[in-house]
Amino acid sequence: METTSTEQQDDASRFWREEKETGAVYNAFLKKVTYLSQTRLEDENEKNSEFSHLMWETHKVRVIKAGTLEKLVESLTNTRGEMDSSHVNIFLATYRTFATPQQVLETLIERYVQLRSQTKEEKTEFHEQQLRSLKSVIFVWLDSYPEDFHVGPEYTCLHRLEQFAHDYAPGSGIGRKVKEVLAGFRQQDVELAAKQLEYSFSLSEGNGHPVDTDSSKSLALLEISCRKIAEQLTCRDAGLFLRVIPHHCLGAVWSRRDKQGTATDAPSIQATIQQFNNVSLRVIATLLKTRELKSSQRAKVLQKWITIAQDLRELKNFSSLKAIITGLQSHAVYRLRKTWSALSKDSMVLFEELSEIFSVENNQLNSRELLMKEATAKFPDLDSQSKSLKRKNLQKRRSWIDNGIVQGTVPYLGTFLTDLTMIDSACPDTTEEGLINFEKRRKEFEVIAQIKLLQVAASIYNISEDERFWRWFNSIRTYSDTESHELSCSLEPPSESSAKIKKKSASLNGPPFRRRVSAAKLYACFACKSRFSEPNISRSPKSPAAPPYEPPPAECLGNKPSKIDNSKLGLFSCGSEDRNSIASIPDTIAASIGPLLSHSSSTSSVISSDSDTPSTHTPFKSSDSYVIKVSMETGQNDTTHVYKSIMLMNSDHTQVVIEKILEKYGVDGRPDQFCLLQLLPDGELLIPERANVFYALNNSVDLKFILRSRRDYDQGKDKRKTGRRSGKKSSV
Repeated sequence: METTSTEQQDDASRFWREEKETGAVYNAFLKKVTYLSQTRLEDENEKNSEFSHLMWETHKVRVIKAGTLEKLVESLTNTRGEMDSSHVNIFLATYRTFATPQQVLETLIERYVQLRSQTKEEKTEFHEQQLRSLKSVIFVWLDSYPEDFHVGPEYTCLHRLEQFAHDYAPGSGIGRKVKEVLAGFRQQDVELAAKQLEYSFSLSEGNGHPVDTDSSKSLALLEISCRKIAEQLTCRDAGLFLRVIPHHCLGAVWSRRDKQGTATDAPSIQATIQQFNNVSLRVIATLLKTRELKSSQRAKVLQKWITIAQDLRELKNFSSLKAIITGLQSHAVYRLRKTWSALSKDSMVLFEELSEIFSVENNQLNSRELLMKEATAKFPDLDSQSKSLKRKNLQKRRSWIDNGIVQGTVPYLGTFLTDLTMIDSACPDTTEEGLINFEKRRKEFEVIAQIKLLQVAASIYNISEDERFWRWFNSIRTYSDTESHELSCSLEPPSESSAKIKKKSASLNGPPFRRRVSAAKLYACFACKSRFSEPNISRSPKSPAAPPYEPPPAECLGNKPSKIDNSKLGLFSCGSEDRNSIASIPDTIAASIGPLLSHSSSTSSVISSDSDTPSTHTPFKSSDSYVIKVSMETGQNDTTHVYKSIMLMNSDHTQVVIEKILEKYGVDGRPDQFCLLQLLPDGELLIPERANVFYALNNSVDLKFILRSRRDYDQGKDKRKTGRRSGKKSSV
C-alpha cells in the first residue's frame, strides 16, 4: 500500500528504492504503521477474527527527491489528500532559490483549478480533501511569509490571489485574509515613507568615522559597568537576530551569487553583520587611541573587554562575544606584547577559555556542542580551570537558581551563513535531467530550522535599550587597517616587539592566537558570481592586514597554538579575479551546530519536521555523505591553493571522486593519471586506487584533499627515498 498516513506511526522506516516518473524522482521508504485504530480494530474483529491479531502493516512512503516546479507543488499534498506539513515547510522556506513568488502562486492556482475541473470519473475519494489542503497551504504561506507578497505599489500577487478567491474559492476566507494583509502593507508603506529620512540616518549610524579626537571617550569605557555594556550589546544583538529573515540566509540569496549584490540585498543579514563589525572595530579603537597611557593602564582597558566578554558569555550572547574576541585577536592589538604581559593571570586564563569556545578543532565541536547544550537552557553552564574563577561561577549559578534567572540565546550568525554557503557550493541546483534538486533544499532547511528555533530563544531577553549608551558607543572613532597598524606601532615600535613576539606568542606574556586578523575586514557580506576559492596568501612583516576571507571550516581565532601558523592563512573569496572588489566576511566562520531535523535521503526523510530534538551531526557529515574540500596541484609541484567543495557519497570510489574533481576544475585527463591524497596534520594520506573514499578517509580531521598527477607523486616518492638513503650513508 502506498501512503503518507497521518495515523500513529512508528519511527522504524528504511530506504527501499528510487522511483522515477515524468518530471520527478522519488525516494521510496518502507515504513511500519499502525494497522488499525482501536475502534476499527474492534469492528474488524467482529468481521474476521482470523487476522484480528495483526496490529502493524508496512506502507510505502514516497518522498520527492527532485522534480519540476509543478511536481513539487503537487507534492504539497499527499496521496490521501492531506497537507504534507514537512514538505510544505521545506518548500516555502527555500523555493526562492529556484522560483519567484509569482511563479509559485500561478503553479499553485493551476493545480487547484486542474483538480477542481476533474470529471467524476477522474476524481478520487480524496478529491475534496486535496482542494481543502491547497487552500490551507495558501493560508500557511500568507501567515508564515507575508514578505513574499509585500511588493508594492501594485501588489500583483495579492491581487491575483484575491481574484482566485473570488472565482474559485468564495467563502473560504482567503479573500478576507488577502484584504487584511493588503491593508497592513499599505499602512506600513505610509509609515515607512514618513520615516524615510530618519531611516536613512539610522543606516549610516556607526559606519563612518565621526570626528572624535578626545581620548576621554575611550577612557569612559572604564567608568561604565561591564554588565551594562554586555546587556546593551545583547539587547541590540537580540533585536537584530529576531529581525533576521531565515530564508535570506540561504547561500544563493545572501551571497547573491546570481547577480551583482547591492546594499539592499538581505538587509536583515547586513544589519547583523554591520553590528558585529561595529563592536570589533570599537574594541580595537579603545585600545589604540590612548597614546598617553602606560602599558599597565592600557591593560586595564584590555581587561575590561575580557570581563565584558565573560558577561556576554553569561548572557549567552555568542555574537558580540565572538566580535570582542575577534577584535582582541586583531593584528594591531595582538602585537602589543607589553600590554598583554601586564594582564593578571586570571584574566589571561579567562581570555584563553573564551577563545577556546570558537576553536575549530573537530569541526568547531566546542562552539557547536555549547550552543546545542545552552540554546534553550535557562542559564549558561560555566566552567573554568582557575580555582578562583570556578568559585565565582558556582556562586553565580546558585544566584541564578535562587532568583529564577532565565537567559535567552543569541548565536553567532556567521556559522549558519557559512553552512548554507557551503551547501549551496557543494550541491547542484538541478539534476542531470534538469529537475530541481529538492534534496539540496532539505539540507538547507535543516540550518534554517535551527535559526528559527534560536530566534524563539532570543525573544526571552527583557532588556531595555539605553540611548545614552549608544550615543557614546557610536561616537567612538574607528580606524582602518592601516591606521590601526600605525597607532599600534606608535605604542610599541616594531623594533621592540617584532622579534620577541615570535618567540613568546605561546606564553602568558602574549595572547594565545593562531594568527593575526584584519581589523576592518572582520565580518561583512560578500557578493559575486563565481564559486568559492581559497588562495594561499603570503604576507610580509610590513603588511598587517590579514586576508579578508578564508574557507569554512577554517583555522579559528580562538585556538591556542604554540606559534603563528602563516601556512594556514587563506582567502575565502568568490574568484581570485575580484579579490579587491568584494567585501569581506568573518575571518572565522565555520560549521554550524548540528541539524535539528533530518531530511536527507535516508529514513529520516519521512519523519515529521516538527521535531525539535537536537542532533550532533553537521550538514557537512552524515551517514551517507560528506562535503569535502579539494585542491589541485600543478606540474610545478605547486598547488593552485583554490579549494572547491564536492559532495562525497558513501558509494564513491577513488576514480569516481577524481572524475568529479577534474570536472569541477575543468581539467581534461584520465582518472588513472592522478592520485588522491588527504591532507593530515602530520602529512598526507594516499587513497588507494580502488578504495571506497568515504570509508578510506580519516574523518577525525578536516576533510581537505589534494589531487596530484601520478607522475609528480612518484617523483616525490623517489626523492624521499633517495634522501633517506643519503641520510643513512652520511650517518655511517
